[in-house]
Amino acid sequence: MPAKLSDKELGEQIELQADQYIPFPLEEVAFDYEVVGASASDPEMVDVLLAATRRENVDARQLLLTAAGLKARVVDIEAYALENACRLITHQMPDEGFAKTIAVVDFGAVTTTFSVLHDRKIVYTRDQQFGGKALTEEIMRHYGLSYEEAGKSKKEGGLPSNYKSDILDPFVEDMAQQVNRSLQFFMSATSEYSQIDQLILCGGCAMIPSAMTHVQEKVGIRPWWPTRSAA
Repeated sequence: MPAKLSDKELGEQIELQADQYIPFPLEEVAFDYEVVGASASDPEMVDVLLAATRRENVDARQLLLTAAGLKARVVDIEAYALENACRLITHQMPDEGFAKTIAVVDFGAVTTTFSVLHDRKIVYTRDQQFGGKALTEEIMRHYGLSYEEAGKSKKEGGLPSNYKSDILDPFVEDMAQQVNRSLQFFMSATSEYSQIDQLILCGGCAMIPSAMTHVQEKVGIRPWWPTRSAA
């Protein structure tokens, strides 16, 4: 956008042009923008980051907070929320993350998010349909338990002796495969970053005792789990 625009003019121009970049009717979308800085290709222009999502995504999160007696002040894009959260653990990163390339693998219930920060900034993110729910469902199927019973047994123990060899070990191997595949995608997508300086695992599945060993064997990088003092 032209650098000479006032804040008000910039906002008006963004609203007029937003529909060129958002594949949904604007009345169904929540969006915001931020001026990143001067354009490298034209000194008379500024680069603007436009962030957008379906309004229903924002409403769902606001309703959840309202039910908890809270009021939402900011609803952020997940990748940038992760970037902000990682600032709390920079003291546990090599050189506090400056000029370093840090990969963060977040194992969720149904989605695993692979993100890369360089110099403390998000430079890459990719989601995969894989998560802890798959392990719970396999326990259900294998032992004839309800979903609630399987989830409780997964966390508290008490499953038959063949659980580790028949179910847990194959799942952990799949976790390592997901990390390895994500690293390969990242390395093939960019030539700017030649190595990963640190690999951070987070999310519920990362607490499985054998997860770190399997990931290290698969990718050749010793993974790391943030300590409690970092939270």
